[in-house]
Amino acid sequence: MDVKIKIYFTDDDGSQFMGIGVYWLLVGIKEHGSIRKAAEEMHLSYVKALGMLKTLEKTLNGKILNRKRGGDSREGTTLTSQGDRLVYLYQIYQKKVKSFAEMEFEKFRKEFDLVD
Repeated sequence: MDVKIKIYFTDDDGSQFMGIGVYWLLVGIKEHGSIRKAAEEMHLSYVKALGMLKTLEKTLNGKILNRKRGGDSREGTTLTSQGDRLVYLYQIYQKKVKSFAEMEFEKFRKEFDLVD
């Protein structure tokens, strides 16, 4: 028996804007310097990835990506300092929440096993 949790953030209307998928997408962009490559790695369409990123930036009311366009050079995309900070803090937050959930689940299992 194990516990699995899904962590995501919602806006004031309850719409999801940040979760593990967006986190992985941002990490992929940071690694590859490309939205397209990060999306391909996740088996996401480019359009879906763009939508996720647009929603994220709109909800946070801030720029998360530096996009550089241009001809054949296609200079790519990088994370802003705010984007880097979001990735870093989300990773820490996720680890803390999962660790807490696992500890509480162990307590639950022990108490439940006593009932048997």
